[in-house]
Amino acid sequence: MTKRPEEIALMAESGKLLASVFTHLDQLNLIGMSTMQVNDLVDNFIVNELKARPASKGQYGYAYALNSSRNSVVCHGVPSVTEILQDGDIVNFDITLEKNGFIADSSKTYLVGEVTASAKRLVQVTYEALWKGIKAVRPGARLGDIGHAIESHARKNGYSVVREYCGHGIGREMHEPPEVLHWGRPRTGLILKEGMVFTIEPMINQGRHDVETEDDGWTVVTIDGKLSAQFEHTVAVTKSGVQVLTLRPGERALA
Repeated sequence: MTKRPEEIALMAESGKLLASVFTHLDQLNLIGMSTMQVNDLVDNFIVNELKARPASKGQYGYAYALNSSRNSVVCHGVPSVTEILQDGDIVNFDITLEKNGFIADSSKTYLVGEVTASAKRLVQVTYEALWKGIKAVRPGARLGDIGHAIESHARKNGYSVVREYCGHGIGREMHEPPEVLHWGRPRTGLILKEGMVFTIEPMINQGRHDVETEDDGWTVVTIDGKLSAQFEHTVAVTKSGVQVLTLRPGERALA
């Protein structure tokens, strides 16, 4: 489960490239775009500009460069030419990239146009919860510390944490041990060691934590139809703490 320093350096390069994909998306006016248009732009940027590979494309039979999860979609939303992003939407783009044999994984929830105050608050608290989890990462800490930090922040703000999906180890493969739950009890679970690399990717719901999968076999939605938001980073356990391998330019760690 641990990576050598030279392997983490290569993963950091993949992470830096992936961060630049989100910088590219930040410049778009998403209103009126289809989620398939966004997918195609990301695919083209990764392949032709970054000379890398969209790692989700072909994974488990999935055909696209990203997942696009809008409003009540929790995760694994499939891009579509008929799904048009509207003023007031929130949408998560979950993107993976492979370079030099190593994969990086990250996601960001975007506010499309003028979004309601309640939707903005959900997105902000979800982002804060991600960083609460990241701040819990250090050698000697446990996986339960990460989950507890995330869930405590979500529940304090009146939200619930999706339990069916979690973060994961990552490296040459998209999904490696360990599983990183976004809920749990402190001082329980696997002890973190220098060189571990994994994702933290909380999915936070406005309402109940329960979810269901639609008939396409991919798209996961909230069971009560309320909004869901997600953010994700790939992180490495360092000698003294944590390195966020997918940190975006201008992004600052939240205390």
